[in-house]
Order: sequence, then C-alpha cells, then structure tokens
Amino acid sequence: MIQMIITGIFCGFLLGFVMQRGRFCLTGGFRDMYIAKDNRMFYALLIAIAIQSVGVYALIDSGVFEYSAGQFPLMAVIIGAFVFGIGIILSGGCATGTWYRAGEGLIGSWIALAMYMLMAAIMKSGPLAKFTTDVREPVVGTDSIAGTFGINVWFIVVPFVALVAFIIYRELKKPKLKIPQLKPKKTGLAHILFEKRWHPFVTAVLIGLIATIAWPLSALSGRIFGLGITTPSANILQYLVTGDVDFINWGVFLVLGIFLGSLFGAKMSGEFRVRVPDAKTSVRSASGGLLMGFGASLAGGCSIGNGLVMTAMMTWSGWVALLFMILGTWTASYFVFVRPAKQRAAASKAVTA
Repeated sequence: MIQMIITGIFCGFLLGFVMQRGRFCLTGGFRDMYIAKDNRMFYALLIAIAIQSVGVYALIDSGVFEYSAGQFPLMAVIIGAFVFGIGIILSGGCATGTWYRAGEGLIGSWIALAMYMLMAAIMKSGPLAKFTTDVREPVVGTDSIAGTFGINVWFIVVPFVALVAFIIYRELKKPKLKIPQLKPKKTGLAHILFEKRWHPFVTAVLIGLIATIAWPLSALSGRIFGLGITTPSANILQYLVTGDVDFINWGVFLVLGIFLGSLFGAKMSGEFRVRVPDAKTSVRSASGGLLMGFGASLAGGCSIGNGLVMTAMMTWSGWVALLFMILGTWTASYFVFVRPAKQRAAASKAVTA
C-alpha cells in the first residue's frame, strides 16, 4: 500500500506540475485547430504519444509486464468520445485539465470536476452501470490495430514515429513569432521551472516520458495500465460514499498527485488565484462535467486514457476516440464560440447600417 501511494502520487505530481507549467491543454488545442487553425498542441500530443509508444512497447518486449488490448466496442467509443468532446468545451477543460486547473484555484473547474466524478460513478457502479455495460457489449473484433492485420506492432510504431518526427521538423523550421519577454524576476533553475514560458513540444516530451514510467509504476501494484483519469476519479467518490477500500488503487493516488503537482506549480509561479465563476459559467461547467463523465465512461477513457494512452498502444479505440473527441470539440466550439460571434457581428453591422 505504501509503495502504491508513493509511486502514484509521485507520478501524478510530476504530470500535474508539467501540465500546469507547460499549459498543456488538449481542450484548447483541439478548439484552436478549428477556430485559429493552430495545430501546435495537436502536434505536441503526437509527440507524447510517439514517445510513450516506443517506451511502453520496449518495456513489454523486455518482459517488464504483459498487455492485451482486448475487444473494440466501436459504437460506444464513437458516441462516448463525441459527447466527451462536447463536454470538455462546456467545462473549459478535459478530465486531466480539470484536475490541474482545480489546483490553480478555478472554482469552475471544481464544479466540473465534481459533476464529472459523479456521472462517472453513476455510469460505472450506479443506476446507469447496466446501460454502460449494454452499450459497450457489442464489439467488432480485437482492439489491437496490429492484431487486426496480423503484424508486429513495431511495423506501426516505427512509421508513426517517423511521421511525427517529420511533422515536428517542418513545424520547427517555420519562422518563429517574436513574443515580448518580461524581465525575469528569478534566475537559473527557478526561472526555467517557475517563470519561463515552456515550449509545447518540450512539455510534450516530458509528458510522454511520464506516461511511459506510469506503466511500470502502476504494474507494481498489479494495475496493468498507464495514465488514467476517469475510473480513478469515479473511484474516489465511490470510496467516499461506500467506504469500500477496494476502490482505492494506484490511479486514485495518480489523480490526487495531479492536483498536488498543479497546486505546487501554480503557487511557485504566482499563478494560483481563487476565481469564482458567474452563474452562467457555473451551469456550463456543471453541464460539461456531466457530459465528460458520461462520454468517458462509454468510450472507456478520456482525452488521456484514450487520446494519449490507448493511441500509444496502437489500438482502434484510442485513435477512433481521438478523432471523435476532436469532432465533438469542433461541434461545440461552433455553437459556443463561432456562431455567437457571427451573430454579434451581424447585429453590429445591422445597427451601423
């Protein structure tokens, strides 16, 4: 138990700190792909996926642990991921982003997080547990892409890594925007850790490494998986309600560590502020949290569990979920940001005409 607590909190602390300081927000990244035509955060995600994929499959080949992809519940993944994508726009952050932004003092994220945990618990062991099982029951075969084609997974991993390297090379060759830099208040390592703006690709490398070490650390406790947010978040609420210690696992300490790491990063960088949302934002955050819990439970993972981990494992569920998450964020972005902006512009033009 002590080992599970220490390794879980340690891994989560690193992840929360890196995501907070690197402003690693997949919600904003997916949204910006549509609204601002900015793909940098998506490319950063691909870096993290590539690093984790190489690292984890090297560990598997070395016999550190075994992994089986299981079956592919196609419809559950499509529906759940799309709903999850809508939810993260309404809540202002994905599952992991909500945890780390809660550590920055955003009360709206606390609201979204509470609703996310509640709905995930309802979907996994509450009144909607049978519904979740029934929707996820129809499968279309193995979840492993390599298994589907009967090839070694490295025939997928290596070309993917090469493609990501080519994309990043082209991206780094582009002219850099000159951003005015404030005079540093800190020096040395303190400046780098708590003040300097981190490049998203550097942040992605660190996240990829953390995602890799999560696997053997989690395996020590008997949990054969990497980073995961939805089930551990539900487990916290399930434990608090039932007192059943079986709900306490490595993932629970991981998510608690994410909060602590973000809190530490926000405090040390001077970015921690308690910010209370207005009524409209509070309702939107709560609605987004509920949709996140519903969607992630159906899809079998969130933007981290599916979008980072299962993609790195080269599974159909990971890549299909990532696609429909993005489509969900684009759909919600249109109705939340684009359409209202067009309506305001049209109204303003009518007034001045």
